[in-house]
Amino acid sequence: MPNTPTRTAIITGAGRGIGAAIVRRLVQDGMSVAVLDLDEATGNKTAAEITAEGGRAIFAKVDVTDPEQVKAVVAQVAEEVGPPTVLVNSAGIIRDNLLFKMTEDDWDLVMSVHLRGAFLMTRAVQSHMVEQKWGRIVNLSSTSALGNRGQANYATAKAGLQGFTKTLAFELGQFGITANTIAPGFIVSDMTAATAERIGVSFEELQKGAAAQIPVRRVGYPEDIAHAVSFFASEAASFVSGQVLYVAGGPKN
Repeated sequence: MPNTPTRTAIITGAGRGIGAAIVRRLVQDGMSVAVLDLDEATGNKTAAEITAEGGRAIFAKVDVTDPEQVKAVVAQVAEEVGPPTVLVNSAGIIRDNLLFKMTEDDWDLVMSVHLRGAFLMTRAVQSHMVEQKWGRIVNLSSTSALGNRGQANYATAKAGLQGFTKTLAFELGQFGITANTIAPGFIVSDMTAATAERIGVSFEELQKGAAAQIPVRRVGYPEDIAHAVSFFASEAASFVSGQVLYVAGGPKN
């Protein structure tokens, strides 16, 4: 059932993969969406597809690590679509390597996109949520937050997002704003394809090996994450905040 009134959602890293799946699901839920991405080709394509199907979407190019760009794009969304009261911080990158091979740039870039980006976007959007006395913030973490070989930077950033989310829940709850985290497991995406390439196996082989270790015996897909975002962004989730949901086909320790 569509949300009433119509909500405006901002999704970062929304041009393809998990971000694009989230865009499509929130449109199905009756929201207007702002597709944010650095990649103009994929971002414009996703927004155009939504519009062609009768939904309301705009694309905006933004570097989420740049405070001036973030401030400008949030103002643009508020003016062109409506006050953003749903924010999904989905933008992310990987620069995998073992610790002794990892460069300072590998570390800094991953931290900047995941943590600085989520901070800047949330800081810019929260004023609109406070004004509307309603808001939903969903941050994308990962099962890698529990530790993963070759991902010291990524694991640290994703763990940091969990702490960030819990703090947001404490600070913003009084304004009708919830903040939650989704931690995907193995999801078929460009990132996991890049992992296969890095370790020297085919993507099909990597998926098969991953599925064998997952209790439900399959890998995940972007739509699995989008369904979870849909719940956290809904009216029905108003009493759920500060939580980390592992969408991974089984329990994680």
